[in-house]
Amino acid sequence: MGTGDQYRTIADLPPVIPVFPLAGVLLLPRTQLPLNIFEPRYLDMVDDVLAGRRIIGMIQPADDAAALASGDLALAPPLVSVGGAGRVTSFTETGDGRLFITLSGISRFRVVEELSVATPYRQCEVDWSAYVDDLVPGFGQDDVERARLLEILTEYLKVNNLQVDWRAIHSSSNEALVNSLSMVSPFGLKEKQALLEARTLEDRNQMLIAITEVALAQTSPSSSTVQ
Repeated sequence: MGTGDQYRTIADLPPVIPVFPLAGVLLLPRTQLPLNIFEPRYLDMVDDVLAGRRIIGMIQPADDAAALASGDLALAPPLVSVGGAGRVTSFTETGDGRLFITLSGISRFRVVEELSVATPYRQCEVDWSAYVDDLVPGFGQDDVERARLLEILTEYLKVNNLQVDWRAIHSSSNEALVNSLSMVSPFGLKEKQALLEARTLEDRNQMLIAITEVALAQTSPSSSTVQ
């Protein structure tokens, strides 16, 4: 049974999930997110979820994550209101006590409230109801303006002297292409959050195109010229 087959309706998803705050990291439906887990609190979290529903919520801090980076739980930063949840579909232990895990994206969620818990990691009551379409593979992908996305991607790669596996890109579905590019895009916290919260796949596609166009304009030699 695949990950998607286990979650057909929001009734299949738990009302409380552990959350992993990480700036600049998104998890979208049917994408794969590899994580290197080494902090004791998150090692505990993975141990617990492996014994239970195997679901972890990825969510960004609402600021620059300085408090999160400090490792001081008393300085845990406030969280944004929307994150993306995934199921642990693989994990590997290392000799030095770390875990390499892969999360397979299921659905976005909205935070109802962060709970006061005894666990060293944070947990939230969440609401899935705004994102029922996330459970439908390929929902809205026929509306995606793929040609323009590939055009702007080609320009961005050329300007930044980057290479990609074009064979993999051309064989990707519209959903996989838009969501994967949104996840790996090198943009800031606010831009990444806007991509996550986009209402439809085509909304996310158009937002990704617009953000990339702005980035290209800022790197253009003429962008620094005063007229």
